[in-house]
Amino acid sequence: MIAVVEDDESIRDIELYTLKTTGFHAIGFPDGESFFAALKHEIPELVILDVMLPNEDGLSILRKLRASAAAAKIPVILATARGSEYDKVNGLDLGADDYLVKPFGMMEMISRVRAVLRRTSEEKPEDVLSCGSLRMDRARHTVTSDNKPVMLTLKEYELLHALMKHPGMVYTRDQLLNDIWGMEYDGETRTVDVHVRTLRQKLGKAGECIETVRGIGYRLAGNKV
Repeated sequence: MIAVVEDDESIRDIELYTLKTTGFHAIGFPDGESFFAALKHEIPELVILDVMLPNEDGLSILRKLRASAAAAKIPVILATARGSEYDKVNGLDLGADDYLVKPFGMMEMISRVRAVLRRTSEEKPEDVLSCGSLRMDRARHTVTSDNKPVMLTLKEYELLHALMKHPGMVYTRDQLLNDIWGMEYDGETRTVDVHVRTLRQKLGKAGECIETVRGIGYRLAGNKV
């Protein structure tokens, strides 16, 4: 879940709409009080935090997050006013992972969210990723489906790993091509489709968890397994 803490309702609605249509589960909050109340029930994967908020500003909220044992490691992207260098520097010093300068484009926001999630995931790798009957052991570099080993090529393994790191996140074909085959790769996005098809076949029933998002790309949907 992505938490958006923004007091301007119109901005908050646009951010939530963009996040949801890009494959994220997102919830908005108008202030720190409502955000901290929700934090007692669910820890978000990432927070987009506006600096200028009523009652308690974003920097104060960030301090509380970093001082909390339960929430200290939540990635935070600060949204700051244009030209407010103090807020950017202070926010980064307090432990923010990135920042957006208002007004910012929605695609820039999505790009930064994905980049921070990838970076923080790489910094804190999980040894085992699972989705229903599908299980990936990164330490042993193995994949099992219904407790049966699945033999994958390196690219198939990397493709599955990319999808399993962030269930529900939509990856475009171009993004998967760049992340797995590299920027220098001169192939076509059909390469991704071919590997996904083969991956589904090898995973059997568990392969149904890899969803095609028409016109965009792919995502992992855990409820399919």
